[in-house]
Amino acid sequence: MNFIDEAFLEVRAGDGGSGATSFRREKYIPFGGPDGGDGGKGGDIVLRVNGNINTLIDFQNKKVFQAKNGKAGSGKNKSGIAGDDLIIDIPNGTVIYDDESGDQLIDCTDKNMNYLIARGGEGGFGNTRFKSSTNRAPRKSTPGFKGEIKLLRLELKSLADVGLVGFPNAGKSTFLNKVSAAKPKIGNYPFTTLRPHLGTIKGVESSYVIADIPGLIEGASQGAGLGIKFLKHISRTGLLLIFVDLMPLEELKPAKQITLLKNELNSYKDDLTQKISWVICNKIDLIDSSELKNIKKEIESELKIPSDNIYFISAFTGEGTEILLKKLETEIFRIES
Repeated sequence: MNFIDEAFLEVRAGDGGSGATSFRREKYIPFGGPDGGDGGKGGDIVLRVNGNINTLIDFQNKKVFQAKNGKAGSGKNKSGIAGDDLIIDIPNGTVIYDDESGDQLIDCTDKNMNYLIARGGEGGFGNTRFKSSTNRAPRKSTPGFKGEIKLLRLELKSLADVGLVGFPNAGKSTFLNKVSAAKPKIGNYPFTTLRPHLGTIKGVESSYVIADIPGLIEGASQGAGLGIKFLKHISRTGLLLIFVDLMPLEELKPAKQITLLKNELNSYKDDLTQKISWVICNKIDLIDSSELKNIKKEIESELKIPSDNIYFISAFTGEGTEILLKKLETEIFRIES
């Protein structure tokens, strides 16, 4: 399934039904009073979080959503039937914007809540409503009110406890594939991951979700490469794992990789460097142990990163991943407490 994280919709709530102008006309009551009923209310447009979907692909072909109109009132003081509400399922983590003003309307992160996005019009009044001591036979009734019409932009931001960031080919997808049931595409070339992948990790006492974000390149926060499309997916995470490629295709030292990645995170509108971050040095199976010690010293001294926040692993062989996962579970529990 294609991963679509942005969609544009037009939602039209139902119009209210018209009120009726009617008078009692029974055999022995030739001049009965008014008995026109009110019109029915138009249907609302409601957004409902559905945990079984994780993409906005359903909105690629259908752009306009219309709720039912309310029915008109009738004689014998019968009110019109209200129009059915239209419920639209969306993924958890969808942010709703007014596409005309750009204002954020709703952040849909509560699975137990329906979000009213467009209100249906109220029904019009039947002529019974206008009867008074001075007007015993009113012929006035009113039309129903129009339902709300809104142009919306939907933006999906993945909900995950941990976000993986790094340059292309740093091994994030291999790591996620190794430690979870997620099966991201893996290859030895840039931009293998073309969409975010979510993997659930089952710990000793709890489980948590990791988001693999497509590889960043320098300038991603300004729109270069694929990064700008996906940085938003880590804006909700409590912990970032900055993946460092110990065997990069180009001559790019680990400390330089970290610096460039942090610059991109800092340049993004949400300033992602405010989040807790750990450095994950990957591909230790290809590096001599003495060289690993030198790399760690370099990262600590040049970037002032605490030793406890630096981990060395091989996503390919699994070496070092168990220790990392145990630390992750403890840290996530601490963040959420």
